[in-house]
Amino acid sequence: MEVCSSASLLGQQLTLVELERLSFIGPEEFVQAFAKDSPHIDSSFKDMKKTKNLESYVHWFNRLSYLVASEICKHSKKKQRVKTIEFWIETARECFNVGNFNSLMAIIAGLNMSPISRLKKTWHKVQQSAKFTILEQYMDPSSNFSSYRSTLKAALWRSAGATDQRQRVVIPFFSLLVKDIYFLNEGCRNRNFNVYTTFMPSSAEPKKQLAVLMPTLDNGHINFEKFWQLAKQVTEFITWKQAACPYEKNSNLVLFLLTTPVLNEKALTLLSFEREPPDNSVEKEHYKTLK
Repeated sequence: MEVCSSASLLGQQLTLVELERLSFIGPEEFVQAFAKDSPHIDSSFKDMKKTKNLESYVHWFNRLSYLVASEICKHSKKKQRVKTIEFWIETARECFNVGNFNSLMAIIAGLNMSPISRLKKTWHKVQQSAKFTILEQYMDPSSNFSSYRSTLKAALWRSAGATDQRQRVVIPFFSLLVKDIYFLNEGCRNRNFNVYTTFMPSSAEPKKQLAVLMPTLDNGHINFEKFWQLAKQVTEFITWKQAACPYEKNSNLVLFLLTTPVLNEKALTLLSFEREPPDNSVEKEHYKTLK
């Protein structure tokens, strides 16, 4: 809050970071990420596996969650912790409004971390609890994230018909996207896989060689239904990552988001106990082990 007093601005800058990191991920990284798990793929292809952009994006999600928790726990005064929690809830609402579901989920995860959720005296003073509950319902994991999937469809419908660049942004909850593609790939695991080498043309760089996992049936015929579903998922991802960011970059704020130190889980838990002392035997014992 010292760096940025506007939740709206913070939500926009988080969206800028998300779009920038998404743009680095090539569709071939999804194929390469799962190649190491397939016994049908030649080892020489597995050695080519490069998924650093995909892994970096997952790391960004975790970093944002721990940043949320760190910024709350660093305040010794309850009043400041309350203000910080409310600020993050407002930021999460802004992320929801602009279609940035990945940052939204990272913030929710940070607020739900044990060192934060156990601060009952602090949460009792939070005025935005009802708003936070609503956001949690949108991202509820029950029924395979059915609520989120419905919300995502609505966001995609809005994006498809929008003329305003700000309404065209859709950033999916990335871990769930990877999970969906993984299990779709796993659904073909009892089939055979052939690796086909093709070339992807690019206007910005020379043609890139790309190995493609082609699911085939037991009789050797291509499993077009599975291949179509995989292609559909990756094509949607390409559309999302190519959206132009409608927000001007705030360099100081982005630098803070990407570089400011965050506490690990052990440090967060210890600090949480210092902010609000343990109130049961389990917490007291845990506190002793940490000290």
